[in-house]
Amino acid sequence: MSAWMANDIPDLTGRIAIVTGSTSGIGFEAALALAGKGAETVLAVRDSSRGEACAVQIRRRHPAAKLQVMALDLASLASIADFSEKAAALPRIDILLNNAGLGFQPTRHVTKDGFERQFGTNHLGHFALTGRLMPLLLQAPAPRVVTIASLAHRRGRINFDDLQSERAYKGGRAYSQSKLANLLFAQELDRRARLAGSRLVSVAAHPGLSTTGFIAATEMPGWQRQIGGTVMSLLGQDAAHGALPGLYAATMPDVSGGQYWGPNGIREMKGRPALAKIAPEGAQKAVWERLWTVSESLTGVTYPPLG
Repeated sequence: MSAWMANDIPDLTGRIAIVTGSTSGIGFEAALALAGKGAETVLAVRDSSRGEACAVQIRRRHPAAKLQVMALDLASLASIADFSEKAAALPRIDILLNNAGLGFQPTRHVTKDGFERQFGTNHLGHFALTGRLMPLLLQAPAPRVVTIASLAHRRGRINFDDLQSERAYKGGRAYSQSKLANLLFAQELDRRARLAGSRLVSVAAHPGLSTTGFIAATEMPGWQRQIGGTVMSLLGQDAAHGALPGLYAATMPDVSGGQYWGPNGIREMKGRPALAKIAPEGAQKAVWERLWTVSESLTGVTYPPLG
């Protein structure tokens, strides 16, 4: 496993994959790798023109790539519903890679539905999307949902008394809560799938410290972005390597539901895919279940039977 790279992904001809946030960073690298291995790949993107430009880049590398670009704004429940209706034209979904993520926001903003923007986009958006796409996932012989969390989950706490950070807002705390929620969601989805005897496998992964457009997209002052970028480049890895844990979790036969994959290097900052450490806050099943119930209530999305 220490030498595992994207070239080691098995042939995916005949599979259908959706990658959220695939116009840059690890999302683009994941879509590139999946399409290069034969998967029909849907680029689920907020900006369709950027998505089309990325599709052109992928086809330059892989002329036979089967690609679709579909608009998706995870900060809008209406956009998620519209995307899901259009995706219904697909015969099934074999891989759903919940990758898109909003970076650190020092100032509190809300989504179109009134959710704190980091929690609403990173967690609630993917929760609603996965639920709406579940019928298509269950049409696949071995469906797999991979949700990208973060090392930041270790600093996270789910504050059920103030999920939307209305009483007190700190950008880093809100971001860490949203990434912990990603990990909790992945584990609870897999727990429910196992109880139902489902073929569905739900896994989480994180990219370590990866030099992507993540920092540039934050609202930090320029000097902080510059320092952050320097730290990332010194201690981390590029986006192609950062995409590997998620790709491993999405494609390899030895992956089991409920696992968490990340880089195998020091403090999981970089390296090849390996099982990652889950902080104690991420291992409390009662919190998984409570967050699921709250997420259904907030989004209005109820999952169908998983069996």
